[in-house]
Amino acid sequence: MFTYLFAYSMRRQQAVVMSIIEVAPLEHIRRERSSIKWTRFAADVLPLFVAEMDYPLAPAIVATLVERVQASDTGYLDGPGALAPAFARFALARWGWNVDPSHVHLATDVSVGIVEALRLAVPAQGRVAITPPVYPPFYELVEEAAASVVETPLLEQGGSWALDLAALETSFAGGIDAFLLCNPHNPHGIVWTRDTLVSLARLAAEYDVFVISDEIHAPLTHPGVTFTPFAPLASAAGARAVTVTSASKGWNVAGLKCALVIAADDATNELLNRLPEEVACRTSILGLHANIAAFGCTDWLDDAITQIVDNVSLLDTLLREHLPAVIYHRPRASYLAWLDLRHLGLGDCPYQRILDDARVALNNGECFGLGGRGFARLNLACSPDTLREAVARITALVARVGADTATA
Repeated sequence: MFTYLFAYSMRRQQAVVMSIIEVAPLEHIRRERSSIKWTRFAADVLPLFVAEMDYPLAPAIVATLVERVQASDTGYLDGPGALAPAFARFALARWGWNVDPSHVHLATDVSVGIVEALRLAVPAQGRVAITPPVYPPFYELVEEAAASVVETPLLEQGGSWALDLAALETSFAGGIDAFLLCNPHNPHGIVWTRDTLVSLARLAAEYDVFVISDEIHAPLTHPGVTFTPFAPLASAAGARAVTVTSASKGWNVAGLKCALVIAADDATNELLNRLPEEVACRTSILGLHANIAAFGCTDWLDDAITQIVDNVSLLDTLLREHLPAVIYHRPRASYLAWLDLRHLGLGDCPYQRILDDARVALNNGECFGLGGRGFARLNLACSPDTLREAVARITALVARVGADTATA
């Protein structure tokens, strides 16, 4: 951790002079890319919704993909191969987590990893706890695994959010089969403390609740913040747990379809050994090689984090100057900002009003479950100019609405 912070500090001093990542103008990106971020809405809409970066891929990932295609290496997979030790090296260097490569399994993406782990660990019609507001697909994934969702909302405390451990214990004691942990938490960008996770692990062990920890945003933890993997704590407490993760968010390779499912202990690894063969076989071989390359591209990752953290501060400044009624929950990981828009005067669904009238596409907070109504999630992995333009458009909308109200 200290090595990482020192290296980051040195790189930060040089950031004014040299940057690995240069963000192209939106018009250029829109011409070049065909993902939903660039095709779902009309060209006059600023796309700040889906969790994709505007940044170009790391050169090492591009070179790896070109090399694999030129080698006609486009077949099927039956296991993680070199990806397991590549991730283990990254996890040890970044977080001090000693990952047993034999505990690493493949899945097409993190969502598939969650569903397949639930199918193995939870009986039909079982009960799975989640903590909204949280990543919206959690609801669908539990349903896909033929289980039912039990909501235990986050606890809002003086402008911040926490796991409601007392409510979780009540829920666990009432008969919960599994718990979906979002670590770091999406959409808030919360990095749970070690003490919080230790308490959660003890509860899971006491009530025999299987924990699936989604740690896909962990590589994007901001400098000065300590990310704690859940698996070692679960193992120490005697809790059953798996971690699902990928390079897809940290290095912007979601469409390459490769994720890891990692057992916290030997017994859970035996469970994961029962994953259907097709779970690995449906994973992209190009995605596997891209993930291997990504976990070695720490310079690119650190540069991306530098730009994200700069945008975190820029958004704070812009909101204070132009939209002080917005309550901004600054993330401590990832590139997603959680915004309380309830005091802007834009009605019950400010997301829709901002999309329709300001032509800025955010994520509707209501989709994140209990406690999300009136909020929106904004993507910070863009150029500063895009962020400035988005705030300017929303500011103009709020001014128009205020003027119309005053003259009504």
